Amino acid sequence: MTSFDELVGLLARLRKECPWDREQTFDTYKEPLLNEAREATDALEKKDFNNLRDELGDVLWNVIFIARLAEDEGKFSINDVMDSAKAKMIRRHPHVFSDKKLNSPEEVLKSWNEIKEKGG
Repeated sequence: MTSFDELVGLLARLRKECPWDREQTFDTYKEPLLNEAREATDALEKKDFNNLRDELGDVLWNVIFIARLAEDEGKFSINDVMDSAKAKMIRRHPHVFSDKKLNSPEEVLKSWNEIKEKGG
């Protein structure tokens, strides 16, 4: 079992056994997600890598928690989130995963934005 699987399992247990975790909803989890993203950004700006590690863990926890809320409602799972992210990164990097040639960061960004605008 990976650390990620253990974290997902920990969340499953908390959703069953912790009254606070059981009561959380999509609405109650908006602000915590934003707060943790801000704290991670602050740590990045300060180049405080010890704090950044912790804040990224908090952001990850929030993502897993919200995905669990969705799974509990039959919408999607954390595995669906990861599959979606993987597919999107492959689509948006045709210079890596197909024969398209992009030679500079500027070309990559232009291609990324064009693909994104087309819904990819």
